[in-house]
Amino acid sequence: MEWVSTTFAVFLLVLLRVAIPIAVTIAIIGILKWLDERWKKEADLDSGQLVKVGNVGCWEINNCPEENRTGCKAYNNPDLPCWQVFRDRNGRLQERCIGCDIFRQAPVPVSV
Repeated sequence: MEWVSTTFAVFLLVLLRVAIPIAVTIAIIGILKWLDERWKKEADLDSGQLVKVGNVGCWEINNCPEENRTGCKAYNNPDLPCWQVFRDRNGRLQERCIGCDIFRQAPVPVSV
C-alpha cells in the first residue's frame, strides 16, 4: 500500500512543479492576447480621429502683427506645435501655453 501513497505523492509533486506553472503561463498568454487585440482596436479608433497637429497658428490666436511673425520661432517651425517650440531648457511649458485652448484640445502624442 505504500507504493500507492508514493505514486500519489510523486504525481502530486509533478503536478505542482510542471502542470500548474504551464497552466498559469497559458492563462497569462491568453490575457495578453486579449489585451493586445483590445489595444489594437482602440488604436484603430483613435487613429481615425487624430489629425496632424503641426503648428496650430498661435500667432493668429494671439493676434501677432506680420512683422513679429517673421522672427517668431513657432511661425518658422511649422512642423512642430507651438508649445513644443516654446519649451524652456528644462522641458517645461510656458504658462500661457498650458492655459491655451489649442494645447488642451490637442491629441495625446503616440509613439510609433
